[in-house]
This record gives sequence, C-alpha cells and structure tokens, in this order.
Amino acid sequence: MFVLRVHSVDDNHPITIEEAGFSTVSSTATRSSANPNPKFSERRGLVHLFRGTSQSYQQNPNSRSTCIFVVAVPNYLSSDEFVRFCGSHIDRVEELIFIRNDAMEDRYSVLIKLVDQLTADEFYSNLNGKRFSPAEAEVCHMLFMLSVEYTEFAEIASTPPAGFTELPTCPICLERLDPDTSGILSTICDHSFQCSCTAKWTVLSCQVCRFCHQQDERPTCSVCGTVENLWVCLICGFVGCGRYKEGHAVRHWKDTQHWYSLDLRTQQIWDYVGDNYVHRLNQSKADGKLVEMNSPCMSHEAHCGTCECSEDSGISGALFNSKVEAIVDEYNRLLATQLETQRQYYESLLAEAKSKRESLIPETVEKAVASKMQDIQNELEICEEAKKAVADVNSKLIKNQEIMRKKFKEIEEREITSLRLRDATILDLEEQIRDLTVYIEAQKTLTNMTDSDGIKGGTVLPVSYQQSSPTNTRRHKKSSRRKN
Repeated sequence: MFVLRVHSVDDNHPITIEEAGFSTVSSTATRSSANPNPKFSERRGLVHLFRGTSQSYQQNPNSRSTCIFVVAVPNYLSSDEFVRFCGSHIDRVEELIFIRNDAMEDRYSVLIKLVDQLTADEFYSNLNGKRFSPAEAEVCHMLFMLSVEYTEFAEIASTPPAGFTELPTCPICLERLDPDTSGILSTICDHSFQCSCTAKWTVLSCQVCRFCHQQDERPTCSVCGTVENLWVCLICGFVGCGRYKEGHAVRHWKDTQHWYSLDLRTQQIWDYVGDNYVHRLNQSKADGKLVEMNSPCMSHEAHCGTCECSEDSGISGALFNSKVEAIVDEYNRLLATQLETQRQYYESLLAEAKSKRESLIPETVEKAVASKMQDIQNELEICEEAKKAVADVNSKLIKNQEIMRKKFKEIEEREITSLRLRDATILDLEEQIRDLTVYIEAQKTLTNMTDSDGIKGGTVLPVSYQQSSPTNTRRHKKSSRRKN
C-alpha cells in the first residue's frame, strides 16, 4: 500500500475545466463556462511517495482504495486534455487535484478521489498503463493511496511513516524497479541510454535519468570525487562511491534512509535494506542493452549470438545444465556460508566493542567527574586563600585608619592649643604696647609742660581700657603719627 505526503504552503484552487462531450455537462449546463468547477482544483507542492515495507504490491482488497494517484502526466497535456483522457469515468470522480511542482517543468501529478471502490477499480483497470497520446511514449501509471497528507514542513514531508520507505516520483525511475517494489506491473520501454522517451520525459527534472542519458559527461562521487564504482540515489540523485571504494553511497543510505541506489555502470538497482537487487531490467553482456531478467532465448536460429545459447539438446544439454546448476548451487552455498561466517565474526566484534564501550563509559564518566571536582576544589581553595589575604589587608587598613584618625585628632588639638597660646601672646603684647604708648605720651606731655608746679599735688586716676580691634589700633597709630 502507498502513502502520499505533499510539502505545500498552498491551498486548493478551483479551476475551470471544459467538459464538453461528457455527461457532466448536462448537470452543469446552467452554469457559466467561466465559473470554476469545485471538484477540479490545483495546488503547488512537492510530492513524496512512500510504500509499505511489510508486503509486496498486490492487487487485493487490502491494497486498494478509492483514492488513485497518477504519478506523472506530461506537461504538454493540459488539464482539459487530461479530463478528456479520463473519458466517461470523470462522471464518477468526487475530487480531482492537479499537483504541480515549479522545479519540474516537464510533468505534474494528479490525485483522484472516486465515489466508491468499484468505480475506482474500473478507473484503474481501464486507464493504468495506457498511453496519454498514441503518438507519444508516455504511459499513465496509477497507484492506490492509503492516505494523503499535506504539510508545510519539508522535514515532516520527507520523513517516511513507520513501516514505509520512500520511492522516486520519476516515472522512468519507478519503471526501473521491479513490480513488487514500485507497484508498476508492466512497462513497454527498456529505457536504454539512447532511449528517446528518457530524454524527452524526465531529463530536465530527474537527475538520475540525466546521469543515465548524458554518457559523455563523467559523474564523480559527491564526497571524494572518484569516478569508479559510482551509485546514484533514486530518491534525491546523490552520487556516491560503492562500498569497495570509500562507501559514501552506503553512508548516504544510513544518513537519509533512502533505500534504493542505481549502479551507473550496469543500470542495476540495489535495495540496501533488503540486501538484494530490485531492478526490473538487466544489462546484456553481449551488446550492453537492457533486457528482461531471466528471459529465455527467443531466437529461432541455431545461434542467436547474444544469449550464448547453443544447438546442444537432449542428454548433453541436460548434463551440461545440471553441472552448471550444481556449480552455481555449490557456489551460492559456499558464498552464503562465508558471508554468514563473516557476518557472525563482525557481529561478535561489534558486540565486543559495544560491551567494552558500555563498560568504559561509567569509568570514563567517573574519572571525568572526579577530575572536574578536583579542579573545582583547587579553584575553591585558591579563592579561599585570596579571600583570607584580602581580609587581612582589610583588617590592616582598618587599624591604620584608626591610628591615622587618632593622630589627626591629636594634631588638631595641638593646633587649637597653639592658636589659643598665640592669641593670648598677641593680647599680652597689645597690652604692653598700650602701656608703653601711654607711658611715652605721658613723658612727652610732661616734657612739654612749662609750669611744673601745676601738676604738683595732683592725683593719678585709673582709666578704663577698651580693647580695640587690630584695625582701630592701626588707625590710632596712624593718627598718632600724623600728630607727631
């Protein structure tokens, strides 16, 4: 069964379809031809196709549904022409969505919802494998869809659901796969290097088909650049070298879970999970042309020259065939035994390495934690020592501050005492100067007096003294000088 996921940020847009010639016109005759039909719509998006891994593709009731997906429609076929291609079955269509991808100019996909399972089966049986145009090589490939999901996130759209694997959406790449893998039961073209339909159909949009068609260009490994033993991913077109080189193709599968890879030399397709080839066609050793696998010789001549057949028949042919079959059988058993032995050996190595790694993980973690704790403890001790040193310096500074404060107070007290002594000295000196001044003035007065008898028997009375400011004292001195 198949699942479809569409990475799209668009919505369904109804489109106008000319349905002339079909019975649906009678039911819509009253409508204007320019009005879009609601059951026909179009949207832009990138399609991702997934197939269930638990079962091969079989046409049974469990693998069918009323939803049919047309993998690819050539772009020269318009929407109206595709509706006409569906014929009278279009009357039983419940919904039809054209899904277009701007990166693919040569094709688009169609999702069709029919009214019931019987109609869907009839639609599938009549149109699947039919050419879109008698003059062209493109064939209509249809798949029944279990579910269809739309998402705006590319990572969700490209992630396979549980139990599913992604398939290519290129019709040529799908036809290269065997029917059990791709769901395409038959194909009419071998898609060789010189095939015209390959060049016309998907060479513009499919990188795998472009590699197969353009043989003049030598591709290289996307990682190491080698040109030998190259494989290309059928899903995304990644080119990587095989496991006998650097194994970049295998690494790509492990990283992306893209199962299918095409050998560019032999055109064979390898399934990494199934560990076998899943291609529909094989390459002939005689002329290099792709032919059906295990196909019997169809030549009526004695020697066809291409399949190494011969005229031998009867007992000799039977003996020869039995010997070949015995040798092949013995070789296959030997190879299987050796591969199984190698698998067991490498699995034991892996198990041993895994157990050793698991046993080393706790010890390594414990050592790392212990080392980290020791480093943190050392840093903590260094910080404690630094803190202690800072505390000591701070204590010394506080003590020095107290000492300096006391010294400053003593100096201030001494300065105040000195100022007081100076003021007292100045006051004493001023009194002495006053007394001297009075004495000198008295002497001068006595000297200038002619009548000495006038003061005889006089009495000296005390005079109250008022301390004058330094300014008044200076003025008094200046006035005394002027008088003198």
